[in-house]
Amino acid sequence: MAFVDYYKILGLSKNATEKEIKTAYRKLARKYHPDLNPDNKEAESKFKEINEANEVLSDPENRKKYDEYGKDWKHGEENAKRQQQYQSQRQSSQQEFAGEDYSDFFESMFGGGRTSQRQAPKFKGQDYHAELHLNLKDAYASHKQILTVNGKKIRLTIPAGVENGQVIKIRGKGGVGINSGPNGDLFIKFIIDNHTQFKRVGDSLYQNVNLNLYTAILGGEIKVDTLNGQVKLKIKPETQNESKVKLKGKGFPLYNKEGKFGDMIITFHIQIPTKLSEKEKGLFRELQNLTAK
Repeated sequence: MAFVDYYKILGLSKNATEKEIKTAYRKLARKYHPDLNPDNKEAESKFKEINEANEVLSDPENRKKYDEYGKDWKHGEENAKRQQQYQSQRQSSQQEFAGEDYSDFFESMFGGGRTSQRQAPKFKGQDYHAELHLNLKDAYASHKQILTVNGKKIRLTIPAGVENGQVIKIRGKGGVGINSGPNGDLFIKFIIDNHTQFKRVGDSLYQNVNLNLYTAILGGEIKVDTLNGQVKLKIKPETQNESKVKLKGKGFPLYNKEGKFGDMIITFHIQIPTKLSEKEKGLFRELQNLTAK
């Protein structure tokens, strides 16, 4: 993945103290906090970068790894151990050859004996990890995206119905293997941002719908939104406040199950009329008197 300079994000030098890191983080976090920047995508992205930088630099162990290994800090020790293991095996192989007597050496050269030559060990390349942010509407339908990982473009088909926090693996798209070993893998974590009136729980969608008093009492027909357009919905007479109805198949698509969808659950919130005229109030009084008899 591309190198991210956490010091630059917090506006600090590499010699910054723990106190300076904490002060810079608090100042920037207040400035870019989502509550102070509603519907500001740039501020939201900046806030996430600031938090990520603080999580690494405020932890002495993580900061030490980051300073030593840079963009590969998460796997730096692992790669270093692999290289040490490889060097150790090479030295062992050389010592074994040096310890053989001449007869063994000539036998191996001209056939009829064992060979001391060893093949260098193969190691799998480094795994890469990335986050991909999608809107809820993007996750509703299968679509293609092109990702750039370590300067390479990867065409990715994203299936409908991916979950927030779900991780998929793309085999062989990580770091190059050592000594012709297999490439590492690419792990992509999906972050689903929801800016709709719908609440997603698994494959179900939940929505609150306001209903005027008259339609709730007398019944009728209204239009409600779904993620693929509006649908007509019949309202039964005497519909109660907080009552629920289910729209079958109008929820979220099931992951890797083409053509199958969850349901939408609608909760009605009945609105009491306001600013009534005297005539309207009189009609309600008449109704009150009728129900009192």
